[in-house]
Amino acid sequence: MKIIFHIDVNSAFLSWTAVKLLKDGGKTDIRTIPAVVGGDPKTRHGVVVAKSIPAKKYGIKTAETIASAKSKCPDILIVPPEHQYYHEQSEKLMALLRGYTPVIEQVSVDECFMDYGSIANSFESPESAAYEIKETIKEKLGFTVNIGISDVKVLAKMASDFQKPDRIHTLYRKEIKEKMWPLPVEDLFMAGHSSVDVMHKLGIFTIGQLAQSPVTVLRAHLKSHGQMLWNYANGIDESVVEPVREDAKGVGNSVTLPKDYENLTEIDRVLLQLSDKVAGRLRKLQQKAKTVAVEVKFYDFVKASRQTTFDKGIASGTEIYLSAKKLFREFWNERPVRLLGVRVTNLVDLGEPEQMVLTDFLAEQTRPQDGIQKLPKEKMEKLERALDGIKDKYGRDVVQRASLMEQGNHSKTEKAPEDDGE
Repeated sequence: MKIIFHIDVNSAFLSWTAVKLLKDGGKTDIRTIPAVVGGDPKTRHGVVVAKSIPAKKYGIKTAETIASAKSKCPDILIVPPEHQYYHEQSEKLMALLRGYTPVIEQVSVDECFMDYGSIANSFESPESAAYEIKETIKEKLGFTVNIGISDVKVLAKMASDFQKPDRIHTLYRKEIKEKMWPLPVEDLFMAGHSSVDVMHKLGIFTIGQLAQSPVTVLRAHLKSHGQMLWNYANGIDESVVEPVREDAKGVGNSVTLPKDYENLTEIDRVLLQLSDKVAGRLRKLQQKAKTVAVEVKFYDFVKASRQTTFDKGIASGTEIYLSAKKLFREFWNERPVRLLGVRVTNLVDLGEPEQMVLTDFLAEQTRPQDGIQKLPKEKMEKLERALDGIKDKYGRDVVQRASLMEQGNHSKTEKAPEDDGE
């Protein structure tokens, strides 16, 4: 029997902020007091991206406005996010886990799946392995995690969401009737608000009722998403832990947004940030990409994607962004967006010779395009390689595009959490 762990950092951004503040000499662990991470504590702009357990007792929720949180708890501590530090903590966590096994599938900045089978010979049981991993993370990195254990990926994910923090839970398929079926249907992984509304209208209020409902009814009302939810409610999930090899499959970054985005300007800013990160990673691999893809998860967890392929490879963040921006507009229907991703595949060596024709030359003349100054391709890639060197030496935030910087008194867009990566 295969056994899978799902490892999830407890209130990641808040925990990582707490660790940093304590290391910097802070006297109070913000995890023990009403505190939130997000927004601007002076202007009260922005949203809550993480909250402490004491803050949760005031009814404060992730993604609500800072002003709303302040109205519920006037004395709440508001700490702005530090995404570069979160990225560093995530890398430390993954490096520690890969010390146990390379068979790890990172699914976001603060969570991953691990194949227990690859380390089973070193432990008496899955529970003993999970306990050692959990305690090692706490001792060496200073924050806590929940670990869910199951024979199915989706159930391992569900188990890690049981009582928090700093806990280990099992949810094997043989346990779902007892442990999962009594839960409200909205607790099921991938059951979004609109899907839950439909199920409530069908008289389905618990996961058990969903599992025992005719799957044809779910498919009739929720299409393929209904089939997936029915499968999950019955513990059906054939997926396995899949470590992603960057050099074999391509390069990608995705980000779960701090709130559902409906504004094209906000969405374009995120696409540009992701495109620049993907381009930087491409250049470090000394490769170019001929295929660009955009991946989206909407507020109701429905996914969509588009891709385009070029005759010649690109490694410029500007080129990737302009393609991603065009692709996004081809299928967006103004539905709120929860996750954005940019991915490039069909990789070729950076130095691979290319043949230029007259239309290429005319297309690459210097001109502004879609708010981005578009230089000739060779000059653009040379400029971005030079910026890579500056960022490597002095830090990734030392140089930024003007289009990504906050302008004067314009309304600010809450900075998206650090990319989930791939």
